[in-house]
Amino acid sequence: MVTSPSSTADGRFRIVVVEDDTANRLFFADYLSYSGFWVLAIPHGLDLEQHLKEFQPHLLLLDLGLPEIDGYTLLKRLRSSARWQDLPVIIVSGYAFADDQHRAMALGAQKYLVKPVPLHQLTQAIYSLLPHPARGD
Repeated sequence: MVTSPSSTADGRFRIVVVEDDTANRLFFADYLSYSGFWVLAIPHGLDLEQHLKEFQPHLLLLDLGLPEIDGYTLLKRLRSSARWQDLPVIIVSGYAFADDQHRAMALGAQKYLVKPVPLHQLTQAIYSLLPHPARGD
């Protein structure tokens, strides 16, 4: 389970991006940082659990077609971990087939976006999964 469901002391949420394509990884990291998030962008998932432990993200953006260990395997591991089973996961993948989407959702992803992802769609998906501050309306 994510230990801190609220934003950081400065009000920013933390997002981990796992993307092997350098241009996509840098693009997502730059866009999300510009949008006000703390971002950790990594090229593979070999040490994902260690990165999660150190960074304590509020959300994970995960590619499926990764080297060494694919996104499906990583998602399955996260969902079998008591510590990370509730971490919101958005799949951002070039795999556009319905079977891929169904498989990822069955493994516990909350959202599935197909590359290229319109930035407003990415932002909407992220905000839909982050905790909202209590309002005094």
